[in-house]
Amino acid sequence: MIKTKFIIALNVAIILASCNDKKKDVVQEKLNYPKTEKVAQVDDYFGTKVEDPYRWLENDTAENTKHWVEEQRKVTDSYLSKIPFRKQLGKRIEELINFPKYSSPFKVGAFTFFYKNDGLQNQSVLYFQKGKDEPKVFIDPNKLSADGTAAMSLMGFSNDNKYVAYAINQSGSDWETVYVMEIETQKTLEDKLEWVKFSGASWKGNGFYYSRYDAPVKGKEFSNVNEYHKVYYHKLGDNQAKDELVYEDKQHPLLYLNAGVTEDERFLILYTSAGTSGNELFCKDLSVPNSKFTLLFKGFDYDYGVIDNVGDKLLVKTNDGASNQHVVLVDPKNPAKANWKTVIAEKPEFMESASTCGGKLFVSYLKDVATHVYQHDLNGTLEHEITLPGLGTAEGFGGKAKDQEFYYTYTSFVYPTSIFKYNIATGKSELFRKIDVKFDVNQYESKQVFFTSKDGTKVPMFIVSKKGLVLDGNNPTLLYAYGGFNASMNPSFSAARIAFLEQGGVFVLANIRGGGEYGETWHKAGMLEKKQNVFDDFIGAAEYLIKEKYTSSERLAIQGGSNGGLLIGACMTQRPDLYKVCLPQVGVLDMLRYHKFTVGWGWAVEYGSSDSSSQFQYLYKYSPLHNVKPVSYPATMVTTADHDDRVVPAHSFKFAATLQEKNTGTNPMLIRIDSKAGHGAGKPTAKVIEEQADIYSFIFYNMGIEPKF
Repeated sequence: MIKTKFIIALNVAIILASCNDKKKDVVQEKLNYPKTEKVAQVDDYFGTKVEDPYRWLENDTAENTKHWVEEQRKVTDSYLSKIPFRKQLGKRIEELINFPKYSSPFKVGAFTFFYKNDGLQNQSVLYFQKGKDEPKVFIDPNKLSADGTAAMSLMGFSNDNKYVAYAINQSGSDWETVYVMEIETQKTLEDKLEWVKFSGASWKGNGFYYSRYDAPVKGKEFSNVNEYHKVYYHKLGDNQAKDELVYEDKQHPLLYLNAGVTEDERFLILYTSAGTSGNELFCKDLSVPNSKFTLLFKGFDYDYGVIDNVGDKLLVKTNDGASNQHVVLVDPKNPAKANWKTVIAEKPEFMESASTCGGKLFVSYLKDVATHVYQHDLNGTLEHEITLPGLGTAEGFGGKAKDQEFYYTYTSFVYPTSIFKYNIATGKSELFRKIDVKFDVNQYESKQVFFTSKDGTKVPMFIVSKKGLVLDGNNPTLLYAYGGFNASMNPSFSAARIAFLEQGGVFVLANIRGGGEYGETWHKAGMLEKKQNVFDDFIGAAEYLIKEKYTSSERLAIQGGSNGGLLIGACMTQRPDLYKVCLPQVGVLDMLRYHKFTVGWGWAVEYGSSDSSSQFQYLYKYSPLHNVKPVSYPATMVTTADHDDRVVPAHSFKFAATLQEKNTGTNPMLIRIDSKAGHGAGKPTAKVIEEQADIYSFIFYNMGIEPKF
C-alpha cells in the first residue's frame, strides 16, 4: 500500500464495460458454495470477545486452504461461464485496447529511452535510440516468461550514463531481483541482488544504494511480516554478500528505509518512515570524508522530500507548517525550522509535486482535481504557467540540471494520453505524440459536480458519459473511489471504459476524503478515527446519483481496489440496500489483523491498530469482515490473487466465506482468485482483459442487461 503512481493508476484503470437499455429479469438460484469449515477461534480485545472462525484460511500454503481455493474457483468459473455474452465482451475489450501505446521519452546521456506496447503485448517493451538512429529493443520483459507474468521496472541510471539497474518481479509479487546492464553494449553484468522490496537504485561512483529485507522464511514469502528494512551500498562486480550495510534500526523493526543521492553526488539523503505518511529525514555530506548521518527532521508527523540541492543547501517540499505543501531552502548544518527560507509559499491549492530541470523549479498543483503547472527559478520567482490542453492530469515535469527540454504527458477522461515536448527557455509546449485510438472520443463528455456529504462537506465527483445523457434513473452506472493514503484520484483516459460508455453507461469517480485532492487536511479528515467520513462520502455519492436520476439502486455498481476494496466492503455492509453489484478488489477487509501480514504494519498510521484499545473500538465498528450480518446482500464478486503480498488474499478469503455463510438472499457471493498474479502492478495484458471481461459480465448479468455488439 505504498503510495506509488502505478498502484494508484492500476486502481483507477480497472473500470468498466458495455450494456444497453433493454432490461431482462434476473433469476438467481442460491449457489452451492464449498463447505467452509469453522473453527473455535475467539480473541479477546480489551474485554470484547471476537470470533474468527475462518482463521485457518490465513495459512495460504496449507493443503486445506489450497483445496478451498480450488473449490471456490470451480463455483466462480461455473457461474461466469453461463453468462452468454462473456466471451463477446472480452473480445470487445481486446479490440478497444489494441492500439500502440507509448510512454514519455527520457534522455540518458546520448540515448533516448521510451516504453512501447504494440497493443496486446503482455508487458511494455523498453526501447532506446542514439540520436536519430532507429529505436532498438533495450529490454523486452515478454521474453522473461512464457505467460507474461514477469515484469520489469527501472531502478536507476548511473550518473556517468554507462549503467542501469533494473528489477524483475514474478507473478505480481512485491519481491524484486535487481540486475545491472551496461547501456552501450546491452550486456547484463553478473550483479544480482535478491529480496529487494520498496527500493530504488541511487548511484554514487561505481555502485548504488538500495533497500532490502533479510530472506523470508521459506514457504512464507508472501505472508510473513516483513521486518528490519535495511539500506545497503552495492559496488559493481561484487557478490551481494559483500554489500556494505549503510543503515539499519535494530530498535524499530517496523520502518521503511530508503536512501537517495543528489544529482551532483554530494548529499546522501536517508528517509525513514513508520508507515505510508510521515517521515524522518537524515543527511550525510559525501564530500566530507567519514561524515555521519545528521537528523534534519525528527518525528513522523509530517512529510519531507528533498527536491534537489542548491550548492550546500537543500530544496525541500514539506507539509510541515503548510497543509497544502510548500518549498523551503534548508541548511543541513542549521536545519531548525527557524532557519528555513521559504522558496514557494503555500497556496490555497494542493502542491502535488515539485522537481527541478535545466536550472528551473517546476511545481504542480491540483485545483479541484485538475493539474496546473508553473515554472519558477531556483529562488522561487514565478516565470510562467505551462499551458495545458484543458482541465485534466499532466505528469512528467523534471529532469537533469543540463537538460534544455523534457517530455510530459497529458490526459483526461475524454482526452487519450498524449505526449508533449517542453522547451525550458521558451516555456512552450508542442505535441510530440498523439495516441490514435479506435473510436470517436468526441461522442463523450465529462463534467464535475459537487455533492453534500453527511456532515455538510462538499465533495467533488466526475461523471463521464455519452453526450446527451437522459436523466431517467435507468442508466447503468459504475461508481469508483479510493479514499485513503493521501492518494489523489485524478482524471485519466481508459480505452476499456469506452465499452461501457458506448452502450449508454455512466462512469463516476468520487474524490472522497482520505485522498490528497485538497491536501493534508482532506487526507486527515478520512483517516484513523475519522475513517467513517470516507464511507459517508461514498454513500453520499451513491445517493446523489440516485436522487439526480443518473441511475437507481437496481442499476448501480460500486468498485474499488486495495484501500478502495476496504471502502466497498464497508459500504456494502453498512448500506446493502443501496447497490445492485459490489466489487471489492484486493481489499483490506479484516481491520483487526491486517497489520500481522507482510507490510500491513505500515498502514497503522492511516487506519490505527487493534493493539490500541481506543483504536480497536472504531476499527471493529466498520471492519467489513466483522460487520457481515444475516441480510440479503447485493450481487458480490470479491477479487484477489495468489501472489498478492501487499494485501494478502486471506482478507478476501475470510470475507467471501463469511458472505457465503450469512447472505440470506439469492444474489451470488463469489470470489475470483487469480493465479500467478499479485496486487496489480505488472499484471500482463491478457490477464487484465480476462479480469475485466469477468467483472463487467458479472455487472451486466446481475443488472439484467445484455450488451449489444
